[in-house]
Amino acid sequence: MVSLPSPLHLGLRITDEQFWQLCHQHHDLQFERTAEGELIIMSPTGGLTSDRNSDINFQLRLWNRNSKLGKVFDSSGGFKLPNGADRSPDAAWVELSRWNSLTRQQQERFVPLCPDFVIELRSPSDALNNIQNKMQEYLDNGAKLGWLIDPKRQVVEIYRPSKEVEILRSPNTIFGEDVLPGFSLDLTEIFNE
Repeated sequence: MVSLPSPLHLGLRITDEQFWQLCHQHHDLQFERTAEGELIIMSPTGGLTSDRNSDINFQLRLWNRNSKLGKVFDSSGGFKLPNGADRSPDAAWVELSRWNSLTRQQQERFVPLCPDFVIELRSPSDALNNIQNKMQEYLDNGAKLGWLIDPKRQVVEIYRPSKEVEILRSPNTIFGEDVLPGFSLDLTEIFNE
């Protein structure tokens, strides 16, 4: 039996079009690419992580449906960051005017911008330093707010531009601040499963 790390980092270098085709030919896998073009294959999540992710996206979608301030994306949505990386945050939000400035073709492919807001939910297979580096990459590429939610440690790391990472231990609720006015994420079920 061969044991491979998850996520699996491959030294392959492929073009944007090849990456697009690869993702669409293998719907059962999730891919990302680093800014250096390194291909990353991520395994599907387990049931508990998937349920938690669904809850996060539901809460964000419900807030956005009422506020109508932007567009919400789940972990299936890909973003082509300004540094060239292709990333798929577990949940993301883009302000409506930025979304509307994209052409229909840009909206249908990997979105060529960094989300304004991102959430990464740490799963058991995620190395903490890798996901923290990804959060910093989002900030470096224009994200205004990011949350790294770690159910195992019962911690939320809050990422903001030009500020130190804020660490909240066992919070029941976190707030969207001025980026997502009026949004609050209830962490009760995410931390108490």
